[in-house]
Amino acid sequence: MTAKAESPDAQAALPIALDAVGGDFGALPNVEGAVLAARAGVSVLLVGDRVKLHAELGKYAGSASLPLEVVDAPDVIGMDEHASDVRSRTEASINVCTRLVKDGKAAAAVSMGHSGATMASALLTLGRIKGVDRPAILTHLPAKSGFTTLLDAGANADVKAQYLAQWARLASVYLHVVEDKHNPTVGLLSIGEEDHKGSALVLETHALLRDMHGKTLNFHGNIEGRDIFLGSTDIVVTDGFTGNVVLKLAEGEAKVLFGWVREALGSTLKSKLGGLLVRGALRGLAERMDPSTYGASILVGVRGLAFIGHGSADARAVKNALLRAARAHEAQLIPKLEAAFAQK
Repeated sequence: MTAKAESPDAQAALPIALDAVGGDFGALPNVEGAVLAARAGVSVLLVGDRVKLHAELGKYAGSASLPLEVVDAPDVIGMDEHASDVRSRTEASINVCTRLVKDGKAAAAVSMGHSGATMASALLTLGRIKGVDRPAILTHLPAKSGFTTLLDAGANADVKAQYLAQWARLASVYLHVVEDKHNPTVGLLSIGEEDHKGSALVLETHALLRDMHGKTLNFHGNIEGRDIFLGSTDIVVTDGFTGNVVLKLAEGEAKVLFGWVREALGSTLKSKLGGLLVRGALRGLAERMDPSTYGASILVGVRGLAFIGHGSADARAVKNALLRAARAHEAQLIPKLEAAFAQK
């Protein structure tokens, strides 16, 4: 089973605001992904340069009849610019997206653009859920059991134990509400399964999570790196530095692995024939390991839905990010997170 990126209820109450000019390739994959999502029933606000977006939309027959609307934003924060620019560049596309969410005109903000700018804009515009000190990036990684939810995947390099404990709660509510996983298990990433192993941060966090077990979350204990892909727990919590290394390592290893498979299957005539026989199975495996399947990662802990995708995202990733955002909105994730943190 994979994360439910492609099966939302089609009737979202509000459109999703897409930073339609963000990312390595600008409007092209964003508009195509929005068209695909709109055909699946998700309303989308395409935020960016009005002229460019209308020109790109014109390439798709029937797009005028789809639930798509262009919202003009004359500025865009490039991938090589500073995240701090969000403070002064109020008309940048990501700022327009997060304001639409704050003003109740959009259900969520989705961007394949500058991840730091997206985080900064979401935090500055939407604020934090009461009881959350720092928001975290929650992502899904393919695992033996389907997928494992990892956080933080890069928002916070320097952390405190209380942050990790809060993220464990956020992820537990997220999986229950959006992915229909009852009482998901939480694992703390460490260098050994034993309670006494790990850094000072891990030891302090372990004590907090152990005290929360059976009250606000289901704590499994420490896990090691291999457990992430074995699916030993539903959730893995760690600091943002380690989490980002894990994420990039997993993505890089997947690309290398499939490169080796292609080389092996093309090395001889016999292997080429064998490749034809397993092509369907390999295609399914490749889809499970493709980040595009999951679309984008959610920034949990802010008072609104914000999703961050890869700068190199293709149209499929954009589509799945929009569908995931729609599902989170329909599941009333933010009110339920706020309600959970209101309980002492």
